[in-house]
Amino acid sequence: TKKENIVFQLHVDKWINTPKIKGVVEIWLTSEDLGAYGHDINVTLPQLLWKLVEVIPEGARMRLGMTNPPYILEHLEEMAKILNHPRVYKFLHVPVQSASDSVLMDMKREYSQADFRHVVDFLKQRVPEITIATDLICGFPTETEKDFEETMDLVDEYKFPSLFINQYFPRPGTPAAKMPRIPAQQVKKRTKAVSELFQSYTPYDHKLGEVQNVLVTEVSKDRQYYVGHNECYDQVLVPKDEHLLGKLVEVQITETGKHFLKCALTKNVFRPDVPLPLKQGQVSGVSQVQTSNQGGTDTSFSPAS
Repeated sequence: TKKENIVFQLHVDKWINTPKIKGVVEIWLTSEDLGAYGHDINVTLPQLLWKLVEVIPEGARMRLGMTNPPYILEHLEEMAKILNHPRVYKFLHVPVQSASDSVLMDMKREYSQADFRHVVDFLKQRVPEITIATDLICGFPTETEKDFEETMDLVDEYKFPSLFINQYFPRPGTPAAKMPRIPAQQVKKRTKAVSELFQSYTPYDHKLGEVQNVLVTEVSKDRQYYVGHNECYDQVLVPKDEHLLGKLVEVQITETGKHFLKCALTKNVFRPDVPLPLKQGQVSGVSQVQTSNQGGTDTSFSPAS
């Protein structure tokens, strides 16, 4: 409707004005479930994303946040096109939690393991080198050894480069909280097994020697390197040079690790076509908001009204 389109355009206007104000070169879209965007105003996530990529400057990049399988199944064609856009990271976080349909049903998930596989397989086929991150829960009350082995098989098959492994913990007020729990030692054993499987493979070996474009955005925790990300959102450790922050640089990969790549610089450095960042103390028009996330605190940014 006309009213819904106005609301949608207001949302977009707030988003697109933020990088212009701040001189931002990397944008993260975050939410509890990004794929659910627009259901309340009769628009879709792809509509929002196409609006954003129109105005993101050349050399800047956008990272999409977590989305559950049900919300993107109907938009896979458009999502693949968007993830292939040069100003969007080829990265998506799609939680599976378990590869057992019976466990997913008991968790009240609105998807099957086949739905998850379809999302991953489709995107891997249409978006070369895409990084798929996912989540697992070990020790859900109804998880049997067979269920757990199905999850292990899934990890072994896809060898996810980014995997978040969690032990089940009952949430008060949920049906699962009233179920008999699996013994803690058994849960720890399963968690250890899938963690060891995850640590057993190195996902970046085939990238050794590649020449890549990397957007440099931060300093490493040990302060020995700058940290950037290539088009697949792989973490790349870059030789420390203060002139590289906020810039897109061409590098050659010289070393690969479990969670990172190291590189040597080539001669090409490109500054994204964005305004310079504001000086300390200047008002940006972007307000910091705190939102509760499953009992914790999550810091995100939203345009000031």
